[in-house]
Amino acid sequence: MTNKPLVVEINVASHSDYSLQLNRWILKPIGVWPASPSTSNLERTVSIILNVICYSFMVSISIVCLLHLLLEQETLYVKLEIVGALSHWFPSSVTYSILLLRSKDIRDCVRQMETDWRTVVREKDQEVMLKYAKFGRYVATFCAAFMQGGVLSYCFVTALNSEEIRVGNETKIVRVIPFPVYKRLLNVEENPMNAIVLLAEILAIFIANSCTAGTYSLAAVLAAHACGQLGVIKVRLAEFVDTSRNQEKGSAFGKIGTIVEHHLRTLNFIACIEKMMNRIYFLEFFRCTLAICLIGYMFLMDLADHNVKNMVTLCTCAVSICLNIFIMCYISEVLTGQCKEIGNVIYMTNWYHLPNKLILDLILIIVRSNLVVDITAGKIVHLSIYTFGHAIKTSFAYLNIMRQMIQ
Repeated sequence: MTNKPLVVEINVASHSDYSLQLNRWILKPIGVWPASPSTSNLERTVSIILNVICYSFMVSISIVCLLHLLLEQETLYVKLEIVGALSHWFPSSVTYSILLLRSKDIRDCVRQMETDWRTVVREKDQEVMLKYAKFGRYVATFCAAFMQGGVLSYCFVTALNSEEIRVGNETKIVRVIPFPVYKRLLNVEENPMNAIVLLAEILAIFIANSCTAGTYSLAAVLAAHACGQLGVIKVRLAEFVDTSRNQEKGSAFGKIGTIVEHHLRTLNFIACIEKMMNRIYFLEFFRCTLAICLIGYMFLMDLADHNVKNMVTLCTCAVSICLNIFIMCYISEVLTGQCKEIGNVIYMTNWYHLPNKLILDLILIIVRSNLVVDITAGKIVHLSIYTFGHAIKTSFAYLNIMRQMIQ
């Protein structure tokens, strides 16, 4: 008897850790994972140091690239490379700041997830939650893999190339820097500085990728948990209608009250996700639309030069960026559909066999389920699969305008 509660607590802890494990792996190395009351002072200090390091890399590399763009005469292709890098570093820095400012909201969401796992004790409900937890984990894995692989592959492929630089009678061989920097400030034609700048750019890209991938993976896991809670509510509503015909009115009233509280708590959880993510979604939506346009134009330039190596890496980057937009829109579509599905589940049961008072209670739940919490980009654009298609069309429209203006 004394060991049984301990076993249940261990299972609850493992299930909660299973949902959030990948998010910790992505966000903790860059110091964004929110501190809990059990976090030690040493861990808090390490997080602050990581914050300073991450800001330093992203801001410093962005400044030297921006100076090169403004003060040096370069080809159009190189300018597009720098603009693409800056459009990744600057929004990632803002996203990084928003995640730090919203650390309390993230902690509240994590705490509610742990509470939900602790309060759900039925095996049937846990199976529903585990199914959606696996879905969120898969989305987080693919998002991190494509984001890091897509952008870092471009950096590594560029860094594998070398170039000869002649200084007087001496010839030096240095690595090609993925994104050019202002040479009067950092002389990348000398070997120690060349290696330092190359490593700094790769680290800055890794930090920006981790920030973006962590944001999407966190949103996917939180949305998957909300869908799991709505799935549990649907199971309980179906059971409530089936069992209420043969039970006393007081017992049925208690059950419907528990279901309503669970439903409202889940809707508040979705509202917290919207509050936490809508500014980040707006920034990422704009950034991804611009990035697809720039990558498309660079791809056309490489196609004209028959540069297959760059074409492959650009295609990988484009796929990862399109996947980011699709994840934003898809999780919003799924959440909206799951919220509305509550009313459909009630209607498809044998509700007409219940007493009139219980039927009125169910009608109120149906009405509330139609008032869903929309996931938006900056409270301006409602995210859905239609929005994803519109964003891709907009990117290609900008690409066409860019071609017409530059020709």
